[in-house]
Amino acid sequence: MGNRLQGWGLEVLSRIAGADWPDRLGLRRPMEKALYQGSRQGFHWASAAAKRFTSRQGPRNRLNTASASGLFDLSLSDEQQQMCDSLGRFAREWLYPQAHDADAQAALPADLLAASQELGLALYAVSEAHGGMATENSTVTQTLIAETLAQGDYSLAVALLSTISVANAITRWGSGPQQASYLPAFLDDNKPLRACMAVMEPEALFNPMHLATTAVRQGQGYVLNGHKSMVLGAAEADLMLVAAHTESGPAVFIVECQQQGLGWREAPAMGLRAAATADVVLDHVHVNLEAKLGDADFDYSTFLDYGSLGWCAMATGCCQAVLDYVIPYCNEREAFGEPISHRQGVAFMIANMAVELESMRIMTWRAAARAEQGLDFHREAYLARLLCTEKAMQIGTDGVQLLGGHGFTKEHPVERWYRDLRATGLMWGGLHL
Repeated sequence: MGNRLQGWGLEVLSRIAGADWPDRLGLRRPMEKALYQGSRQGFHWASAAAKRFTSRQGPRNRLNTASASGLFDLSLSDEQQQMCDSLGRFAREWLYPQAHDADAQAALPADLLAASQELGLALYAVSEAHGGMATENSTVTQTLIAETLAQGDYSLAVALLSTISVANAITRWGSGPQQASYLPAFLDDNKPLRACMAVMEPEALFNPMHLATTAVRQGQGYVLNGHKSMVLGAAEADLMLVAAHTESGPAVFIVECQQQGLGWREAPAMGLRAAATADVVLDHVHVNLEAKLGDADFDYSTFLDYGSLGWCAMATGCCQAVLDYVIPYCNEREAFGEPISHRQGVAFMIANMAVELESMRIMTWRAAARAEQGLDFHREAYLARLLCTEKAMQIGTDGVQLLGGHGFTKEHPVERWYRDLRATGLMWGGLHL
């Protein structure tokens, strides 16, 4: 019944948004405010009964795969377009203005976190059975969310989406009790769950398929030992997904951050500073057998592939921001009596940036579309990450170059985006579409 009411409410919102009579009568703003408050309260009622970290039993819920037409369609649905428009405004009005100070302070602003919660991003990650809005595998939608937010700022977008990534993973692979225990907590209006992923380890040429962190079976559970690095937002997290090696190969475990033996320390990096990267140490952390993510259908390699798509989407959005910034700069900046964009070397460099950006976007969307349809996408995810790693750094470098001396200063955001873009080829985990 609750889902039908929510669906009816969304239909009413769509009809009013497309009508012109509220504008003629001067009622647009009051009606939008009233409908917004009503729909928000409705979603709150739908998840108010959820208790955080309460062990619950329930059937395993898996999202359906999207219907496959056999063609690669780049057109967005009306809902996806409206979502991108809304998130684009949020990126411009909230992320971009606060990015400079957030980078300097190496922290996610509290008011920005509260504003992002109003967007209801977690609703797209949690299935209807647990109070969310997801009815099928929505990898393309999650890709659009990441790309659009990153156009405001790469680092802040990563910080906001690290929690949503954990919700995506539990929705996709979690057992029935895991979903019932944790997913409702992501939708808590009063204090929503904060979560992060711990995959990377502090070693040269880290290979996520060969983990030094171990999970040894002991009694009715596992004992985790190891050292993780570049964990996004570990200081504020309530829940953590930890990748560890078991006797049967790599696996992922759900670890509640108040567990004894789990510790962390700040580890600021060159980029992603607003995401507050940290090192995490697991010293004989005991978890139950039920803490191992998923059932027989869990695939660690696919888990990593979804993460690669996340970083590719973020890089695409940030590169779009670089291009959107340098074009007006080069049109307005004059040298020898004319805009520098009139110089062939400058014009060709900008054109190449645009071409490479579109190739990044198409490769990422192609892999996401195959994942959404339930098809194998390992090859496509690998090629997308390979391309995005190379071209993102080239676009970042060219962006700094086009600004000349200004590109080396913090007066302009391109130097920050250049530092953040380096994470595209380095990071494993952290994001999961």
